[in-house]
Amino acid sequence: MAQGTRRRPLVADKRYATAGRGTQGKASARKAKPRPKSAPKARKLGWFTLFSGGGKTGGKAGSTRGGSGGGGRGPRKPRKPKTLLGRLLALILAPFRWAFRLAWGFTWRIGMISAALVALAVGYHYMKLPEVAELLDGRARGSVTLTDRNGEVFAWRGDQFGGVVTSETVSPYLKNAIVATEDKRFYRHFGVSPRGVASAVRINLREGRGPLSGHGGSTITQQTAKLLCLGVVYDPTEWESERAYERDCRQGSLWRKAKEAIFAMAMEAKYTKDEILSIYMNRAYLGGGAYGAEAAAQRYFGKSANQVDASEAAMLAGLLTAPSTLAPTNNLQRSQDRAATVLRLMQEQGYLTTSEMRSAQNSPAVLSEAAAARAGGYFADWVMDTIPDFFGSETTEDVVIRTTIDQRLQRAAEDALNHVFDTKVREGSKAQAAIVVMSADGAVRAMVGGRKSRVSGVFNRATQAKRQTGSAFKPFVYATALELGYSPLDRVLDAQYCLDVPGSGQWCPKNYTRKFYGEVTLARALRDSLNVPAVKVSEAVGRDLVRRVAGDFGLDSELAAGPALALGASESTLLEMTGAYAGILNGGSSVTPYGVTELTLIGDNTPMMGASGGLGERVIQTKAARELIWMMEQVVSQGSGRRAQIPGWQAAGKTGTTQAARDAWFVGFTADYVAGVWMGYDDNTPLSGVTGGGLPADIWREVMVRVHDGLPPKPLPMIAPKPIAPPPQPQPQRRQRPNVGQELGRAVDGLLRDIFGN
Repeated sequence: MAQGTRRRPLVADKRYATAGRGTQGKASARKAKPRPKSAPKARKLGWFTLFSGGGKTGGKAGSTRGGSGGGGRGPRKPRKPKTLLGRLLALILAPFRWAFRLAWGFTWRIGMISAALVALAVGYHYMKLPEVAELLDGRARGSVTLTDRNGEVFAWRGDQFGGVVTSETVSPYLKNAIVATEDKRFYRHFGVSPRGVASAVRINLREGRGPLSGHGGSTITQQTAKLLCLGVVYDPTEWESERAYERDCRQGSLWRKAKEAIFAMAMEAKYTKDEILSIYMNRAYLGGGAYGAEAAAQRYFGKSANQVDASEAAMLAGLLTAPSTLAPTNNLQRSQDRAATVLRLMQEQGYLTTSEMRSAQNSPAVLSEAAAARAGGYFADWVMDTIPDFFGSETTEDVVIRTTIDQRLQRAAEDALNHVFDTKVREGSKAQAAIVVMSADGAVRAMVGGRKSRVSGVFNRATQAKRQTGSAFKPFVYATALELGYSPLDRVLDAQYCLDVPGSGQWCPKNYTRKFYGEVTLARALRDSLNVPAVKVSEAVGRDLVRRVAGDFGLDSELAAGPALALGASESTLLEMTGAYAGILNGGSSVTPYGVTELTLIGDNTPMMGASGGLGERVIQTKAARELIWMMEQVVSQGSGRRAQIPGWQAAGKTGTTQAARDAWFVGFTADYVAGVWMGYDDNTPLSGVTGGGLPADIWREVMVRVHDGLPPKPLPMIAPKPIAPPPQPQPQRRQRPNVGQELGRAVDGLLRDIFGN
């Protein structure tokens, strides 16, 4: 090759990197080493390789450094400890390092899988969640609202829902109180609060319970998820009962808690914080049959949820922990103590100043007048029993019932009963009493079924207790006689009198005084409650007719068949007796006692039901009824019922005392109202020294004085009988002095006729 001629590069030259051209470059090329082949790929070594994070891949491949022109460094060998102690320590730690690497491999992979599954579950629930408006009213039953004769609400039944509220429309005090007491991190967590759970576990363990027993650490979102039953809607075809469904919704197992947390996170993704809080405030049960903040505010304080002050808001928020136990209608003091704690929490979290907290604690919330009535007491219970179940206890609609009750008269009856028992009955007495006040058409205005008037769902002695009526039955004996034409002034002999009763032998009625009074008028016999004349009149007019008249007046119980019928041997309720006396007051027409005037559904102005009772057919003539009222007025003004007199008012009535004084009655009326009082023991123990003209008459008078307070006096609609004229007596013949001249002339004429003839 000629000198200076440039040699073409060989193909092999391109395989190696050259440092330069010429001799130096050639030398470098000769010294360069070939690039090491890439390390062989690791074989599949199963689960160990997958979860341990690697391992040897065979030989020493990739463990040596590449040449100066190589393709980079391979995995570095672990440096071996240079000292014996180091080698020994490495040997000891090797199993731990291996176990840690293995556990970490498991953990982060399982964590990733779990996170993916949770995300899928959250997404599934997210897609199924409805709009907020569909979740605000979650009651399974409807509500029943009872109003008085003036349209004022006085009682509730069923699941009361006062209406939709939102976190923006409720009182700020209530919103802050709920957050402060239920979930102070509500606006900072994602539906689940790990700190809250850890705190709850610590408290449970400190108090000697299991970690998941007691405090649950649930957020407001989790509690809302539970209220929504995790999206499961009640289906009667799938559940044994609604109670079983609710029990399943409220179970607290670990698996249930996990599902609850997932549902809560789905809610956090679907709704805003304020929307979740609104659902919670509308669905939470707050005791006393109230579901939601609005119903509870109306139930306890008679105002809307947007009007409650700090102390009232604290009481409502405090109910969320244990609504039935802490309900102020059950124990007001306990509810106020819980509210004081809520106020302190509000102050600690900055919702109240110290002065605001102290002011609210010093002026605790109290119940409204309607709430203090304890859901309407005996009267509301009776009304609920008189309407169909599908409008009452089993209603799925919201029902409004307008009733006949007059709350002023109801308070009058309760106060009168308490006054008499506090002042005239020995302390510790177990005697009971009942009161009914009604109008002449049978509209019940007040009802007390026992001495404890602020109760509900208990035995009602005014409507459920059937007791012998005693002499309170006698007006119906005399009503029959007056209808047949007898006069109140007709006379009957009060003397020893006996009857042969088939199967019982001879029966001889006696008067209460054990005396006889000879010939007496019917009016006096009723006035002094004489037994013998009542039996004689009953026998004279016919027992069957007496039973018929009494039954037509409303005494529907099975009436006695024997002569003791006239003395009240039959049983009736106080409501029936008071209704029968109302028939006398209204002029002789029967009445059906009633408490409902109108029943409607909320949102529908068309009444579903009208009045459930009222005036019925005529039983006796008006004249007979008016004469009977006159006779009964004599009982109060002059007879056995004198203790029932009302200053300034005419009153009529009748006492009643049964055999051995097991029952004592007084039933009577003024021109405006009829009232009945019963007194006795639930176990039929005889009363000690009590007759119908005693304590029952006292209670009746105290009731009617309060009932008529402020009303102008009216006369009774009565007719006094005309006095019976005595039979005409024969007039004595007056002897006239004889005329001597006339007599002499008649004698001469007669003599001459005899001598001379005509």
